[in-house]
Amino acid sequence: MSIPLPSPGNFVSSVRATSRTVREAANIQISETSIKRLLLSPAFTRTYHRISTTSHGLALPLNFPSPLSELNLLSILALLNIASGYRVPLHQETGRGAWDTIRAFVFGLYLTSSTGDDADFLSAQGMMNISEAKIAELLGVSLHTERQHETIAGLTVGEVGGPGWEVVQLLKKLLHDTGATLKNSGYRDLGSFVVESLQEGDKAAKGKGEEVAAEVVLERLVRAFPGFQDMGLVDGRPVYCFKKALFLIHGITIRFGSKSPSPFPVPHTSHLPVFTDNVLPSLLIHLGLIDLSAAAQSLSSLFPGAGSEQSLETLLAPAPEASAATAPRKKQPPKDGPTLTTEQAYVLRAAAIDACELIVAYARTMDTAELEPQGLAWIKDITLPDLDMWLWAVAKDREDYRALERFVLRNTLFF
Repeated sequence: MSIPLPSPGNFVSSVRATSRTVREAANIQISETSIKRLLLSPAFTRTYHRISTTSHGLALPLNFPSPLSELNLLSILALLNIASGYRVPLHQETGRGAWDTIRAFVFGLYLTSSTGDDADFLSAQGMMNISEAKIAELLGVSLHTERQHETIAGLTVGEVGGPGWEVVQLLKKLLHDTGATLKNSGYRDLGSFVVESLQEGDKAAKGKGEEVAAEVVLERLVRAFPGFQDMGLVDGRPVYCFKKALFLIHGITIRFGSKSPSPFPVPHTSHLPVFTDNVLPSLLIHLGLIDLSAAAQSLSSLFPGAGSEQSLETLLAPAPEASAATAPRKKQPPKDGPTLTTEQAYVLRAAAIDACELIVAYARTMDTAELEPQGLAWIKDITLPDLDMWLWAVAKDREDYRALERFVLRNTLFF
């Protein structure tokens, strides 16, 4: 069954509306008590300003010949921001998690590109032509896996396949399909398409409100490229997440919003829904915000013990201080959480979108007189993108958070 795109002008609102519908239909609970507990917790109040407004890997340590060149690289980084389900095997093979592996891969694309469209992997033609072998080389993964021979003891047999091969196939599809779309539409690269979209959004926003610009850019990205069409069906209901496209739009604001004059129009993004992946819903479950206890058994059994009073007492407290004895200790490799179906993943990702909407809405209603004596009146002004960035970054910021299981979905082009 094909999934229809949202109606024109309603891409942002459809993310919110369908996420709430899916979350409520699944009987996933989000209480004001749990929201208030998080917002007033030391885990939140003592780290929010430090980690919610940083660049999170978007400050690229490269010398760009032009702002358009940087925008093009940022756009491709957002397009390829996937492989979260391969976090554990990527750590084993590259020593990096999914985001850092993809980031290093995109750096490699930039550094190894030569002049001329065919050899420029960041051009439409180069994206269309890049080979599996080159992707694997830059990614630092093997295209083969080893297995025990069926009849000869002690003999291992190498064959094409395995997690590294799967990630390469996903990246190849995104690069080839996007390059072909750009080439057929007359664009030299993805950055050129994005610039045109930013200009159209800026023009449309005049007289209609600054929020219109992001709506226009989101709609253009999603309509044009399958790699940005992050949507699914849950019990026959459409749900729209558009994680990578929203992430790109906010990334443009982070990288170019403070430059004066800006080389191209920068959209207003503080109103955008969060960029939901596997980190946000998993962490919100562990922090007691997303309550699966009344949902169907297929969901309620996924994270046993998560959100319990005992675990929250530790997780919402200040981060444990590393002692001199433990500070040099080598980081433990991550552990996979439950493996989900595509539909289950969309349900939890939708719940995360709606949970963040409810968190920000609740923050706006908090009593200033209660917050000011604690120096916490700033909570009333938190934004959805900054909350997203806090959740994503705090999951790496604390060792006890890093150890929390995240759900796994492989072979997806969207996160």
